[in-house]
Amino acid sequence: MTVLDALFQVLEKQDRLLAFRYSCRSAVCGSCATFINGKQRLACNTQIIKLGREVTIGPLPHIPVIRDLAVDLRPYFTKMHMVKPYFEAKEPYPEKEFIQSPKDREAIDVAIDCIDCMSCFSACPMGWTDPKYPGPAAFVEAARFIADTRDTAKAERLALVGCEDGVWRCHTVFNCAEACPKSIDPAHFIQYIKRKATRASLKR
Repeated sequence: MTVLDALFQVLEKQDRLLAFRYSCRSAVCGSCATFINGKQRLACNTQIIKLGREVTIGPLPHIPVIRDLAVDLRPYFTKMHMVKPYFEAKEPYPEKEFIQSPKDREAIDVAIDCIDCMSCFSACPMGWTDPKYPGPAAFVEAARFIADTRDTAKAERLALVGCEDGVWRCHTVFNCAEACPKSIDPAHFIQYIKRKATRASLKR
């Protein structure tokens, strides 16, 4: 039995008003991220048998709670929007697709595994105190597009995240890497952005 299974059992047999999010039930959508036994986890793939005799479930910390285990998604997506998390391509557009080599694709393989579960966002101490700090997931997203050979807005993204309130505010606590259920290390991408931002500033 997973924690999500247990939440459904509580919903059906004990508390019909219990509020929580879920969708894919396969650790792909990130909707069911909660704070389980003191750690950010996905309820759908966390086995109760591995948690011990007592299981404590709460909403993701440091994010406004709407009700029970459902937190407000707006702070996360507001900060995600700060880094222009969308593809900007060259014109004229090709008839079918922009060609990308396997080597070029490999550079973004890890970053695109992010499922927007907000676990790293919840775990980051800088995100708790600085409203201008985009947060680990936003940096991973920015790095994904900066590394993408097909994107044309690299300089603009570097300016957005390579500033005083951006990657240079990271204290390298590694809470984000520990919290990520997909084993992504946002600190690695933050260092990547720092190197790119430094090289860009030297060229000016």
